Amino acid sequence: MSGPTTRVLALLELLQANTMLSGHEIAERLHVDRRTVRRYITVLETLGVPVMTEQGRYGGYSLIPGYKLPPLMFNDEETLAIVLGLLAARQLGLDDAAPAISSVEAKLERVMPEGLKRRVRSISETTRIVLPQSQARYDDKSLLLLTNGVQQERRVSLVYQAPDREPLPREIDPYGLVFRRGRWYIGGYCHLRKALRTFRLDRISKVTLCPEVFTRPRDFDAAKHLTDSLNNLPGNSAVSVLIHCHPEEVVDFLGFHPCSVDMFREVENGLLMETQTDSIDWFARWLAMMPVDFTVLAPQSLKDALRKQANRLHRIADQ
Repeated sequence: MSGPTTRVLALLELLQANTMLSGHEIAERLHVDRRTVRRYITVLETLGVPVMTEQGRYGGYSLIPGYKLPPLMFNDEETLAIVLGLLAARQLGLDDAAPAISSVEAKLERVMPEGLKRRVRSISETTRIVLPQSQARYDDKSLLLLTNGVQQERRVSLVYQAPDREPLPREIDPYGLVFRRGRWYIGGYCHLRKALRTFRLDRISKVTLCPEVFTRPRDFDAAKHLTDSLNNLPGNSAVSVLIHCHPEEVVDFLGFHPCSVDMFREVENGLLMETQTDSIDWFARWLAMMPVDFTVLAPQSLKDALRKQANRLHRIADQ
């Protein structure tokens, strides 16, 4: 668990890496409240670190220009975060990820003392992260350009190949990237459709940065937008199921992303799940794996699909 000292040092690193950070941005990154941020700033000032404070709507905290400390030693939490991040990155479906990650590891080892090198190697050799298998290969250059577009708030042009349709040129303002269940997605404003849209990266080609710039909505949540987009695809069927369990159990056994928990509403007899699916048969199989009881409220076709599943299992068990 990170203590106050670790967070104060993390704040110093953030200030050295950024020209200006607001109190809100610092609080979000350190997972503390605004009052605690001000207390950490006072600690840095007491240690002689020249922190500049600017008031007003666009104000925040910064260091005097030119002030830099030598890189700080990684603590145990930071070491674990780095190694786990590199282990996870190997599974993201990027063609050139392996050599790039190996290069990062080599560069880090060159500046690490021997004791820290041993810890890093030990974690790498004894820890495995199993993410959903990537379902497609991706062009690293396209992903990098889209990442630059998000970071620089620059419009991008691309060609998108939707299923069973001709490739179509698009211009979008990219707001955020999401890796979900083995696929990469980009969410943003599509100038062709004049609306927010989500695009799968394995269907994107010929990405280029445009000179036009945009302002990313501060409240845009790429993961939530993706969930909403998938739930509202044309041809989806509305589903309503009452799950007989306590609220705290739902994430544990469903393994949903936190954004997906919005589809659950606490009611008298459990949790009401209201969502959509493009396959009633698949949804029935998914429900059948639940370790708790549930009641299907709608549609009737979902009840029929569950009954079909139950009859099949009875037949197999009686053989």
